[in-house]
Amino acid sequence: MNDPVAPSSVPSAAPSSIPSSEILRGALSGLLDGLPPRQAVGAVERLIANYRGSTPTDAPILRDRADVAAYAAYRMPATFEAVRSALEAFAAAVPGWVPAGHVDVGGGTGAATWAVAATWEGSRPVTVLDWAEPALALGREIAAAHPALRDVRWQRARIGAALTLDATDLVTVSYVLNELTEADRAAVVDAAAAAAQAVVVVEAGTPDGYARVIEARDRLIATGFHVAAPCPHSAACPIVPGTDWCHFSARVSRSSLHRQVKGGSLAYEDEKFSYVAATRLPVGPAPARVVRRPQIRKGQVLLDLCEADEQLRRRTVTKRHGELYRAARDADWGDVWPPPAPAE
Repeated sequence: MNDPVAPSSVPSAAPSSIPSSEILRGALSGLLDGLPPRQAVGAVERLIANYRGSTPTDAPILRDRADVAAYAAYRMPATFEAVRSALEAFAAAVPGWVPAGHVDVGGGTGAATWAVAATWEGSRPVTVLDWAEPALALGREIAAAHPALRDVRWQRARIGAALTLDATDLVTVSYVLNELTEADRAAVVDAAAAAAQAVVVVEAGTPDGYARVIEARDRLIATGFHVAAPCPHSAACPIVPGTDWCHFSARVSRSSLHRQVKGGSLAYEDEKFSYVAATRLPVGPAPARVVRRPQIRKGQVLLDLCEADEQLRRRTVTKRHGELYRAARDADWGDVWPPPAPAE
């Protein structure tokens, strides 16, 4: 098959002073050069439909470079922003810790690897594991644009019960568990827990995605991990199953491909995601976390919080609270509450 997307479309390595998000955006911008827009849109729509279905892990959905290029251009920015948000919350709970190694399980084209590079400076040994060889190949090509990612190891592996992982500091498992059977999900989380000091699991911000995250959270806690984020505790989630689900939102700049697939003209969209970040390290979790978009009313702000005593509560912050009221007006979904004091 002729290659419909020229490898030369990915720019060369950028200076390390440029934020990872900007380097990634530039690396993705030329991926679809030479691929007819209708073909790109068709590939994305077909892939989305397949990902929402049930596909065995030994039957890659991303069949060739055209598939991977279209899906990477469409999905990598959203995955990157969601994982980066989870990692930043984790980093705040373990200040001063920097992973000396990272394994990205089911990483595809490496969005989580980019998110790690955006969270912690410097380079580290990184391995991306995935079953789809075209995804790994394109991930390697895109990573050449980032100085800290040029030595990443891209390795083909089945993600499931037979997975074994070498010891490392950090394992990420993002948007992967939805593709696995219940038994395979358990095996992957257990393998991550056995190998790493810290594990971050990210799934779609849907009731089913949240259920998979809670399943992973319970397994991690059972193996001795402490929840660093988003929860302010490592006890059972206070949400009654089936009544609600915990999820958060990350803002993503929309490309022309996003607008063609989804319609509309907004320059951004909000990626909804659920996550758990857990570790064997000592943690300082949030005293409480905002778990819904704050509601700003005249003279007051309503905050829905998950609190350290394992309860969900709505707190009303009014003008009479002074600085706390001003902080509440600036609070966002997913933030720590009350906000930490600024560093001196």
